[in-house]
Amino acid sequence: MSEPDAQTRLREAQAAPPAEAAAAKADVPEAEATRSSLALDASRKLTNGADWCRLTYVRSVENIVGFVKSHEPALWLIALLVGTAVGGAALLFRSMIGAFQWLWLGTTSEWIIAGVRALPWWTVIAAPTVGGLVVGLLNQYVLQGRRPGAVADVIEASARGGAGLCLRQGLFSALATTISLGAGASAGREGPVIHLGATLATALTRAIKLSPQAGRVVLACGVASAISASFNAPIAGVLFAHEVVLRHYAVSAFVPIVIASAAGTLAGRYFIGDVAAFDIPHYAIGSYWEMPAFALLGVCGAGVAILFQFALIMFDQSARAIVMPTWLRPVVGGFAIGLIGLWLPEILGVGYDATDAALQGRFAFGTLVLLLFVKIFATALTLASRFGGGIFSPSLYLGAMTGGAFGIVAGSVFPDLASDHGLYAILGMGAVASALLGAPISTTMIVFELTGGYTLSIALLLTVSIATGLHLAVHRRSFFHYQLETRGVVLADGPHRYFLKTVNVSSFMSAAAEPSELAEDSEEPTILGTDSLETVLRAFNETGADALTVVDPRDRHRVVGTVSHVQALRAYNRRLVEASEEQHR
Repeated sequence: MSEPDAQTRLREAQAAPPAEAAAAKADVPEAEATRSSLALDASRKLTNGADWCRLTYVRSVENIVGFVKSHEPALWLIALLVGTAVGGAALLFRSMIGAFQWLWLGTTSEWIIAGVRALPWWTVIAAPTVGGLVVGLLNQYVLQGRRPGAVADVIEASARGGAGLCLRQGLFSALATTISLGAGASAGREGPVIHLGATLATALTRAIKLSPQAGRVVLACGVASAISASFNAPIAGVLFAHEVVLRHYAVSAFVPIVIASAAGTLAGRYFIGDVAAFDIPHYAIGSYWEMPAFALLGVCGAGVAILFQFALIMFDQSARAIVMPTWLRPVVGGFAIGLIGLWLPEILGVGYDATDAALQGRFAFGTLVLLLFVKIFATALTLASRFGGGIFSPSLYLGAMTGGAFGIVAGSVFPDLASDHGLYAILGMGAVASALLGAPISTTMIVFELTGGYTLSIALLLTVSIATGLHLAVHRRSFFHYQLETRGVVLADGPHRYFLKTVNVSSFMSAAAEPSELAEDSEEPTILGTDSLETVLRAFNETGADALTVVDPRDRHRVVGTVSHVQALRAYNRRLVEASEEQHR
């Protein structure tokens, strides 16, 4: 029998009933049957492989269609637009500080110590005083809350789904801050730049009506771009946006934030150049026997951060207790800052020149300690007086002074082992800033990118971790979260606490078709439409009721709806699920 005939018989046998197939196979010679069987096995494998390819193709197409429908590509494009726009705005913000500074100092440079020393005494006092008057008038008549915005406002807006930042208020807040810092107020420009970037991003979110989840991501994009453009620190911008603003590291948010950060960095490098904020010598760890000293520096950094936060809190509460016109607060504070600046010009402005001098090792031990305590006083006074400004630059300043002083002591005790005290100044920057901001990961990267000191990673991580842990042991929260809690916004305990405080009954109750009147002698348990989820859950627990009557807060005898225990629990669980999904996408 020829080979084609054998293969034909075998195929017929495969299609035949079992009995017929067995008979047909018996007629096929053994060798030919073996070859035909191998051919059929190969055919089946080919068929299975084709099915696998077809299935993979179908699934890939479905994934791509789902990706497009999820609006992720649009979000990436929005991130690029936000990153570019915020990058330009951050550079303009920096230029405006220099412009206001030029009016009294004659230079736009951030290195101002020599220029201040050459001025008449009355100019040094008048600059922050007059600047305080302008800022006070903006606080009195323009700005909500009678103060410029800061990072805490951005964190709160993120918790609210990207809502709560007004474009007009944000622009005037940026103006007040540029005047403050240009006039010599002792604060940082990082927080206000972050607030400006978040404000611009939020304005775009409202314009195109993004969902709360997407709004939070776009807001974080604005933050990342602002940091990247201002400090040539793209990685730090990405990490700060995740760690401090979003408070999670979801992969779906990572891509647009990186795009925005890259756009902001390119904008900054185009106009300023690819340079680190501080030009420091190359430092290296002298000996690994220094690790105990680095750990002890972390303890010292924690002590300075704890003291600084106590000073900020004490000055803020004392200022609230003093009754005076809003416009007058910055005037009085500016006058005091001018007097201090006349004595120690190193504390004026953002303080980058003094920080750089500490990193270069140009200050003596006594000067470092003096500047440390005076800067704490001056910055706390500046912010309590309602000048615009942040705490990031001051925390770097304080860390550099702390580390520099510590390094001098270490060098005198162990001259053969200790590294240059400029290296200790870098480590001190990370320790104090990370503890105060509650952002150890992004702060570590910011220090790396600001100084170019990547070779110090193991020592920096050690000091940062110890300082952050000890600071939390005392304060239990960063300064940003302290500011939020003074407004009744609790985020440090997780999203569940925030939902309990901010979700109102009116958002999940069953509204009445027609409002009715509650009888005067009714003992039926009631709840206000404006009460929080926490209040209504507590009411269910105390009364044992399955449902509560909801009344109008303006007229407590007017029934506007009902709410059941199940509705309250569903509202709570739904928000927890949404938060969990967002954080793990």
